[in-house]
Amino acid sequence: MTFGDWHRKKALTTNHGVPSEAVPHIFLNLSGSWRLFLAKVFLFATIAATPMAFAGSAHADFRVCNGTQNLVGVAIGYRAKEGWISEGWWQVPATTCATLIEGELQSRYYYLYAEDAARGGRWTGDVNMCVAENEFKIVGVNDCFARGHQQMGFKEYDTGRQGSWMVQLSDTPGTQESQN
Repeated sequence: MTFGDWHRKKALTTNHGVPSEAVPHIFLNLSGSWRLFLAKVFLFATIAATPMAFAGSAHADFRVCNGTQNLVGVAIGYRAKEGWISEGWWQVPATTCATLIEGELQSRYYYLYAEDAARGGRWTGDVNMCVAENEFKIVGVNDCFARGHQQMGFKEYDTGRQGSWMVQLSDTPGTQESQN
């Protein structure tokens, strides 16, 4: 829109740039202060009602929450059309969460490996998958070393085909997994 087009459009509008036909007739007959007051009330009511509009909608994803006091690096593994995939690293600061997979989960089983950046602690399992030193997405779980990668043991999480899943990493054994 050029300045000339904008200027002509502005001349056809009233009420601070809102076209007259878009403003309910009752607002046009009110003084400026009443219009402003009602506009604020309407805005407040709209903002207040917004969370209720989304309260019924579930947000599905695979999340990892770091319940430790240190930065944790996380890698995930899963089965996809192209085969087994492992990818990482998500850096999850102390007492925060990270979404590793957004949207409805497509598999029943997911695999997780994590390392405590400060203390060197690890959350591991019995399923071997490939990892790399830097950010990675690796297709396949065989011949990790021959392909220039490292091999780590990932822990299996059976989501039971839930649409969403959360893993809680903590220093206390036995409190490391949950579902949404």
